[in-house]
Amino acid sequence: MIKKNMRRILLAIPALMLAASAQAADEPLKVGFVYVSPIGDAGWTWQQDIGRKQMEEALGAKVKTQYVEDVPEGADAERVIRDLAQQGNQLIFTTSFGYMNPTIKVAKQFPDAKFVHSTGYKTAPNVATTNSRFYEARYLAGMVAGKMTKTNVAGYVGAFPIPEVLQGINAFTRGMRSVNPNAEVRVIWVNSWFDPGKERDAALALLGQGADVISHHTDSTATVQAAEEQGKYAVAYHSNMQKFGPNAQLVAVTHHWGDYFTRKAQEVLDGKWQADSTWGGLKEGMAAIEGWGPAVPEDVKQMVLAKQEEIIAGKFTPFDAPIKTNDGKVVLEQGSLDDDGLNKMNYYVEGVAGKLPTK
Repeated sequence: MIKKNMRRILLAIPALMLAASAQAADEPLKVGFVYVSPIGDAGWTWQQDIGRKQMEEALGAKVKTQYVEDVPEGADAERVIRDLAQQGNQLIFTTSFGYMNPTIKVAKQFPDAKFVHSTGYKTAPNVATTNSRFYEARYLAGMVAGKMTKTNVAGYVGAFPIPEVLQGINAFTRGMRSVNPNAEVRVIWVNSWFDPGKERDAALALLGQGADVISHHTDSTATVQAAEEQGKYAVAYHSNMQKFGPNAQLVAVTHHWGDYFTRKAQEVLDGKWQADSTWGGLKEGMAAIEGWGPAVPEDVKQMVLAKQEEIIAGKFTPFDAPIKTNDGKVVLEQGSLDDDGLNKMNYYVEGVAGKLPTK
């Protein structure tokens, strides 16, 4: 009797294993997101969350997502990332530069989970990185600003003086001066990714210094709104902010993450994960210029779109030589600045006023 029961149990084990395997296969991939600012209704995190929703729509029941917003960089980020891993998220997107070291640290503790860090440069066997070549669109927006300014002064609200932000400032300046050699860009740093009060104060200060076009590398709509209130022009960043500055916005430099998020999730589902580094620009659809304002003449728009086609075709980059710093140092005599040079950018180019803050 005992032998007969044991035989039944042994015969049942494969069926039970198949059932468990089928159940596991039916379970969705849990995907977590860590956001540096509130989602709101515009900006960097807004665009990241649009990408999350696009991934959900593309993959349907195959994925289940969750997010934590407004997470400061540093110890809080490490705690949140670890918590998402402990909750069983098998893929975690950490979407701010300052999350880089916390991501690497937590990834070592959860080798079976996969991580994607945005805008950083450190990878690991289970950590990929991604960024947008937004500086390509920044150059184009600078061309618009150069054509539209009357004072020949543009203002730029910067978050932190790191390569990512400097690429944008310098590309914008080079684009502006390509059509207006007398143009100058002035920068005020707010040392925060998201602080609407500081961003607004900086924008108003730049307008007070004679800027009649302002832009920003910060997360809120404060800069565009300040330009709207003062009757000046603005170039929006991260997302289309036209509803916040219907008269002010000349154009918006935007990021698009949905296709990338979907691809990385599908890699995990297919067992084909790659800890790669993806840096996509206008050609890949990860950066764009959109939200053209009514003030921009059609000939200016067409000029800019023609330059966009040159960038997409690989005939031009915003950092083609010669490149000089604003204090006269030659950075590049010939060729184009490579990715290593872009990621080590620590200077202002010709046309940017002032000195770069020292750390």
